[in-house]
Amino acid sequence: MTLLELTSVIVSIISASTPLLLAASGELITEKSGVLNLGVEGMMLIGAIAGFATAHATGSALLGVVAAAGAGMAISMLFAVLTLTLLANQIATGLALTIFGHGFAALMGAGYVGIAAPTLHNLDIPGLTTLPLIGPILFGQNILVYGSLALLAGISWFLRRTHAGLILRAVGDSHEAAHAIGYDVLTIRYAAIGFGGAMAGIAGAYLSLYYSPLWSQDLAAGRGWIALALVVFSAWRPAWLLAGAYLFGGITFLSLYLQGLGVPIPSPFISALPYIGTVVVLVLISRDRRRIRLNQPACLGKSFHAVT
Repeated sequence: MTLLELTSVIVSIISASTPLLLAASGELITEKSGVLNLGVEGMMLIGAIAGFATAHATGSALLGVVAAAGAGMAISMLFAVLTLTLLANQIATGLALTIFGHGFAALMGAGYVGIAAPTLHNLDIPGLTTLPLIGPILFGQNILVYGSLALLAGISWFLRRTHAGLILRAVGDSHEAAHAIGYDVLTIRYAAIGFGGAMAGIAGAYLSLYYSPLWSQDLAAGRGWIALALVVFSAWRPAWLLAGAYLFGGITFLSLYLQGLGVPIPSPFISALPYIGTVVVLVLISRDRRRIRLNQPACLGKSFHAVT
């Protein structure tokens, strides 16, 4: 493999990993508050079409990203109202949100099939971007790649070093105890769900405005479910989340690379590689019950209703 080919492979893996990292980072915060939102895939699709439509209408991909974040947050609030205020089952509601996201995004995107929109551009720093190997990798990415890494570093610092992060973790570990000492559990969980929705929306915008810069009905292609698996894979720790995102991004790239090489393996099997990898990794880490038990929020998936 030549240096140019190696550079291309690494850049492609980074591109494939970024939407997973963005969506999983948001879901990490949501689950740290003790809420399980299985609607990541649906929020990604709604963010994707909102970002694409806004970019097409305004001519600005950055405005498209902002609109995608707003759309993802808005639809996550529907989930929050149903599960936190009306006490609906979180698993059933999350699945319904994914189904709704698929249908709603397909409906809204029907008029955008085959239409081009402004895309996110890679940085071009004279003298740095052209450096062999490290130039395109470190200095030639788009803003959301750098943003995803900065975001994960910020999340790690927030959870470990700030009082607000301690409160969030306390709500996830024991919502009744947190409420008893005066913390507004519902407001904190609303905020965490909104953040998770915004990040899923941005991940969707990354897909429609950069990774596959055209709208299609199945644009997310199961990435929302992989993002959910990543949070478990990481045992709710940001550093492991980064490693997992790039691992699964590499598997996704491998499936595309093998198809491009014409490897004599059935195409459906190659396309299924990222999801087969997800199942295999989850089975392997489930054997380490102690690591999961120590890091999993104790109240994950449990409803809470403040009694005043």
